[in-house]
This record gives sequence, structure tokens and C-alpha cells, in this order.
Amino acid sequence: MDAKRVSQPTDDHGSAQVTLPSDREILIIRAFAAPRDVVFEAWTKPEHLARWWDPNRERLASCDIDLRPNGTFRFIPRGAKPPFIGTYRDILPPERLVFSTVVAPSGAESIGTLLFEERDGRTILRLTIACATKADRDALLQMRVDAGTLQTLENLSEYIARLSAGAR
Repeated sequence: MDAKRVSQPTDDHGSAQVTLPSDREILIIRAFAAPRDVVFEAWTKPEHLARWWDPNRERLASCDIDLRPNGTFRFIPRGAKPPFIGTYRDILPPERLVFSTVVAPSGAESIGTLLFEERDGRTILRLTIACATKADRDALLQMRVDAGTLQTLENLSEYIARLSAGAR
């Protein structure tokens, strides 16, 4: 995968952009029509995250979050899909969330860094996936982690819009 940029329009709140800033990283940038504390909370509270995480738009079967450094998370989708499991490394509400997880076929750890920047009541989310090797990054792209993440972020945008409208 030598492409440096892939971009997919999302909703009327902007577009998500996927770039490859280095041979080991995937960067996804997405705007949300909500303050960053709302977006951060949606990422860190199981009662919220369970409703939007699955790219297939299904509520998670189980969502466990121990939000502290070295705390773990476990998101279990419905059906025969594998869980998403990781460990929080750094948490600075509502600015930054860093976690490690093993998703690459090599079994190597990847680091996910989410930066939440507020601009005029909106949130710009910068999600970086740092892989151990270029081969791991390319494997994630072959697995379509970028497309799945774009759909997940679209789900989050729709969920936040429903929260803002008062539907819980």
C-alpha cells in the first residue's frame, strides 16, 4: 500500500480523511458537530460506546471500560465477530486518549491515539493508528480497518446528533 491519501465524504458535518503519514501509521481525521467533552464521553462511557461502535450499526453484546492508565477495555460485538480488546495507556479528558491493542495478523501491538480538538463548538478528532511495522500497517489496510473505522465514526456522528436532539 503506497497510497498516501484516501478520502471518503461522510455527512453534512464534513468529511473524514484517511492518510498514511508514515510507513507505519494510519491517520483518520473527522469533524463532529458537538463539543469535544461530548465526543470524548461517547468514546469513554460504555453506555454510549456500545450503541455506536460496531460498523454494522448493531449494539455491542458487551462493552467493558476501565478508564484509567493500564485499565482495559473489551468491546464484544454480536454474532461470531472477534472482540476488540486493549489497554489504556494515557488519558487526558477531554483532549487525549491513547490505547494499545493487538489487531495485526502478526500479533504485534498497535497504538491508537485519539486527539480531540474543539473549534467553534465542533470537535476535530485525529485518530492515529501506529503499527510496529509497515507490513502490519499494510495488513490492517488489507483488512479494511480504514473503511470500518470510517463507518464507526459515521455511526458516532449520528449517535451524537441523536443525543443532541434529546433522544437517549
